[in-house]
Formats: sequence, structure tokens, C-alpha cells
Amino acid sequence: MSHFSDALAALAALTVDGVLDNFAIERAPGQPDRAQLPALIVTPAEREDRHFPARGEGLHTPAFSQAGATYTASITHLLLIAPQGSSLGARSHWPALAALIDAYFEALNGDPLLDGALVQPPQVVVDSGVVTYGGIRYVGAAFRHLWTLAI
Repeated sequence: MSHFSDALAALAALTVDGVLDNFAIERAPGQPDRAQLPALIVTPAEREDRHFPARGEGLHTPAFSQAGATYTASITHLLLIAPQGSSLGARSHWPALAALIDAYFEALNGDPLLDGALVQPPQVVVDSGVVTYGGIRYVGAAFRHLWTLAI
């Protein structure tokens, strides 16, 4: 049986080439130090600056199925590369952003069920460019996951 907390832990443990730190929810910083960037931060809570309006389907029991009940959950995994106003400017970080997005999906493709915590591979949409976290705008991306978990 999969658990939401297991999936969150597996996402935080995802090793992405080029990322210096991957913060789980219990150690998410208010503002990461520049020495920790690029960083990934798991943010499961509903956010006011939500990038995608999609919501989970809630409890779902398939008709005529031997499978158990499932539910969906939306998770945001933020990639922060550098503060937007850093000395070199945002455009200088675009090649790194593209490379890190590719590396992220390669890593996720290597473990699509997040160590068995998910019932099926997640649907993931990426919004890249400028991401606000802790009141600071960063060059980065928001990976919006839609998970299916068993009860």
C-alpha cells in the first residue's frame, strides 16, 4: 500500500544531476542560501501563487475493478537556480535551467513510481522561468505533479 508521506520522501530523495540540495518538507528553508542553489523544494501545501489550476480528483473507486480505491494529490516541486536579480541576470541562467529540467525528467523517468509509493507514473507539467519562493523571485521551474495513490 502506498502512502502520501512515502511519496513525498521519495520525491525529496530524487537525485537530479546538477542540483546541490533537495529539500524535503520537514527541512524546507524559508529562503535557501545561494550556496545551496540550484535546489529542489517539495511544497505539498496549497499555494496562493499556484501555477496550475488543476486539482486532484479526490477519492475514486473504479467500477467493475478488483483494484482498490485510489485518490489523487497535487504536489509542487520547485527548482530554484538563482535569485532573479543576481549579478549575471536571468538570461545567463536559461541554459542551466534547460539542462536541469532535462536532468529532472531523466531522474524521474528512472523511478516513475517513486520507490513504489505511487499506483501509476505521475502526470507532470513544468512551468519554467521565474518562480517566487519565500518572497524572492528565482530563475527556476515549478514541476506540478498529479499523483495517484492507493488507500
